[in-house]
Amino acid sequence: MNIVRSKRDLSSSRRLAAASAGFTLVEMLVVLTIIGLILGLVGPRVLTYLSESRVKTARLQIESLGSALDLFYVDEGRYPSGSEGLSALVQRPDGVEIWNGPYVKGGKIPLDPWGHAYQYRTVTDHSPPYEITSLGPDGRGGDSNITADASNARQ
Repeated sequence: MNIVRSKRDLSSSRRLAAASAGFTLVEMLVVLTIIGLILGLVGPRVLTYLSESRVKTARLQIESLGSALDLFYVDEGRYPSGSEGLSALVQRPDGVEIWNGPYVKGGKIPLDPWGHAYQYRTVTDHSPPYEITSLGPDGRGGDSNITADASNARQ
């Protein structure tokens, strides 16, 4: 009889151990709620930092392109015309006598952080006499928030 009783005790103690080994539904819901709250607080911050870093990257690339344009000016005595554009930094334009390019590392004009081409135009009302602009994430320009356009005219 002792053998039968000890087997029963052993069997019930195994059941108790198996039942207490898992998590209850309430415990899992509490953990998921805490994770959701943390993501709700941290997520927007991370997205803001990502947007700010793209704008900073665009400004740095614009500054680099401006330096390349200044090298073109030193060689040629003028900045590229609006029709020559930024491509004058990687390919010799027609009618250019002294061209020591490509003036851009890698031999190609980079795209802005949102995958759009930088816009180049000549202007006469400020120094330097050109404007390089990134149109921002929408590719249309004219935004005024943190993900707004980046331009050498606004730096």
